[in-house]
Amino acid sequence: MDSYTYIKENLESVLSEISDYERKYGRKITLVSVTKSGTDDELSALVRYGAENIGENRPGELRRRAELLLAEGLSPSLHEIGNLQRNKVKYIIDRVSLIHSLDSISLAEEIERQAKKIDRTVPVLIEINSGREENKGGVMPECAEEFYLALKSFPHLLVSGLMTMGPVCEKPEDSRKYFRLTREIFEDIGKRHGWYGDGILSMGMSDSYRVAIEEGSTLVRIGRRLFVK
Repeated sequence: MDSYTYIKENLESVLSEISDYERKYGRKITLVSVTKSGTDDELSALVRYGAENIGENRPGELRRRAELLLAEGLSPSLHEIGNLQRNKVKYIIDRVSLIHSLDSISLAEEIERQAKKIDRTVPVLIEINSGREENKGGVMPECAEEFYLALKSFPHLLVSGLMTMGPVCEKPEDSRKYFRLTREIFEDIGKRHGWYGDGILSMGMSDSYRVAIEEGSTLVRIGRRLFVK
């Protein structure tokens, strides 16, 4: 573990900064540590040092790493944060704590089918295509409420909030308008219909999480910064 003290220092630095934001804005902010850039040993070290939520882009890696961590007696919450294909749902349905990228009824139907098989309910976030990018997934902003209402008919899905990636921007500040739009949709749906639990607004990554928090994010997805030596 001593050889991974840089991970400990990075994690403590990020958590300390998030704590400062929590005090400033008076709300809970969850860190999801995105581990695609880390090795298996770095992942284990990260969890042993206190990372409670792990995010994976690839369903196969989520399952493999879940089993690796369980074998070591570690059981963080696991988040599927990337594009999720229907034929991959079955590999993660019994492991995942939150699916961040729900953007179609066909995917919702498959999550429902697989969750029903094992008699569990699965928290999900609606992905918003806040930049209206043709090459990205996500529901268009004006369709978010209609999609939310459609999802309410699936008994094994817990519709918990929204997620957005936003376009890749040269400066973090340039992401603000996309985060603000998603937060406005989140608040509007929450007022009209309510979210499961307290509601989750998943916005912001290593380069943009500060702006995302300023715009209302309650969950940030940080990867590269945790593994810098």
